[in-house]
Amino acid sequence: MESAVDYWTSKALLDWQVEMGADEAIADAPIDRYALEDKKPAPKVQTDPAKMAPPPPPAETPQIDVAQAAQDAAAAASDLDGLRAAMLAYEHCDLKAAARHFIFSDGVAGAPVMILTDAPDRDDDRAGQLMSGPTGVLFDKMIGAIGLNRVGENAVYMAPVLPWNPSQNRDPSAAELAMMTPFLRRHIELAAPKLVVLMGNAPCQALLGRSGMTRLRGRWVEVDGVPALPIFPPSFLLTNSAAKRDAWADLLALQAKLKDVT
Repeated sequence: MESAVDYWTSKALLDWQVEMGADEAIADAPIDRYALEDKKPAPKVQTDPAKMAPPPPPAETPQIDVAQAAQDAAAAASDLDGLRAAMLAYEHCDLKAAARHFIFSDGVAGAPVMILTDAPDRDDDRAGQLMSGPTGVLFDKMIGAIGLNRVGENAVYMAPVLPWNPSQNRDPSAAELAMMTPFLRRHIELAAPKLVVLMGNAPCQALLGRSGMTRLRGRWVEVDGVPALPIFPPSFLLTNSAAKRDAWADLLALQAKLKDVT
């Protein structure tokens, strides 16, 4: 019975407190509110979307002038080995990723005749050597007919307008030529030939700003102060036999000019 009295007594006291307005539980021990640290609640920050500052714009990726980068890298090269290293380190030409080989030059550096060719073709890219395959066979016959060779006595020096083969054997784009021309001009400067042969449309476009071999061939021009002669490339002569007569005339003109400068 004692437990029943305690229950009803307790319930009556609780009901009385509810009637008096108590609406939460009371701790078992008394709390001295004056002894508690006075902490004021942090004021709520009212966020007004209309007054919020917009987020800062993302940082822009700096645009690289790829032609200027090539110009700077080429100018810094003090010799042919340095130029080769600078071209290998140049990362802005997409042709580099797809080509098998980097083809810098062929022949003998310092030779009086420097032959600038179109970009390496598929055969060159496979072999890792300039003027390979059927075009190389015809090329050797062409220069051999006027007493020149790739190596040894009366050697020539050769360099492609671009060191990588464009995929699908396509012609280089104007952007690719513009990008790599600073290296080509520096190559001529460091090789210091007495005569330059522009063997194909791409070298003429890069260095003369013109193309169309039927109009350009057979006429001496100047490239950076060096006499230069546009000549049909072997790849064109393999499919255009009628042009071989003009090519022979151009080779004879090269032979005569070479005697004048050496």
